[in-house]
Amino acid sequence: MAKCRTNGKRKNGIVMLKIVVEKLQKSLLSGRKNTSDLDEFEEEMRESTNLPNDVKEGHFAVIAVDDGELKRFIVPLSYLTHPSFLRLLEQAAEEYGFHHEGALTIPCRPCELERILA
Repeated sequence: MAKCRTNGKRKNGIVMLKIVVEKLQKSLLSGRKNTSDLDEFEEEMRESTNLPNDVKEGHFAVIAVDDGELKRFIVPLSYLTHPSFLRLLEQAAEEYGFHHEGALTIPCRPCELERILA
């Protein structure tokens, strides 16, 4: 029974991730932020997070973790359309869920993420 609940939470989390990615993609493709849904989303993000000084507008922080090795990256939002990066986000959702603060944690070797970002 508990396994069913976990799978349901994972599916809901993945659906939420897809919605966020779609909104960000629409914003990037349109070049402007004119939809009220996107404006509300951005306002929620501003209110709910405090960004570190090294995270510029249009970027987000990611931590790649594998066997105790971790490295922090600042990633442009444009990578939210990259297929390899989207697969990593799905793996992160399955492994860590959505209930943590700070940088997004991705389960992969830092060298692998460097290769994707290159």
